[in-house]
Amino acid sequence: MILRAAAILLMLYALGFALFGVTLSSPAGADRTDAVVVLTGGPGRIERGIEVMRDKQARRMLIAGADPSVTRRDLERRLGRPAVATLRCCVDLGSESVDTRSNAEEAKRWLQPRGYRSLRLITNDWHMRRAAFEFHTALGSSYRIVEDAVPTRPRFVTLFGEYNKYLLRRIAAILEL
Repeated sequence: MILRAAAILLMLYALGFALFGVTLSSPAGADRTDAVVVLTGGPGRIERGIEVMRDKQARRMLIAGADPSVTRRDLERRLGRPAVATLRCCVDLGSESVDTRSNAEEAKRWLQPRGYRSLRLITNDWHMRRAAFEFHTALGSSYRIVEDAVPTRPRFVTLFGEYNKYLLRRIAAILEL
């Protein structure tokens, strides 16, 4: 009986992982939001945020989880001349957060005083499901969140690790940890 239950749990786990891997998030359309929140840690994320700002799909952008040593000038050098005007007028660097959960809390502290009620969340496709969960948990239903995933070609190990983090975070939320 215990062996059968374990086999069923293992099968559900494997099916969940397969579903997780084939249903990665995708880029958002042209939805307009009050703000953009870009989570650091992966290629193409900040560039996507700059693109959204240039297309006037949001008023202001937070780069959450930026290393405290990174300056706006560093980003200007890295992203080049086309991004300079956007970086100078409309981008804030947040360096308070160290993980996805604290990214959501940092974003909440940034959004509230500005009166923003909608945001475009930018992260990689394989990271979006957990990031969106953390943001929905931290912000509640009073914010509209548009998920804008940067497409990648994640390795199996990356997907496997992210799936396990997502499952553990969901279990922790159920147990209120």
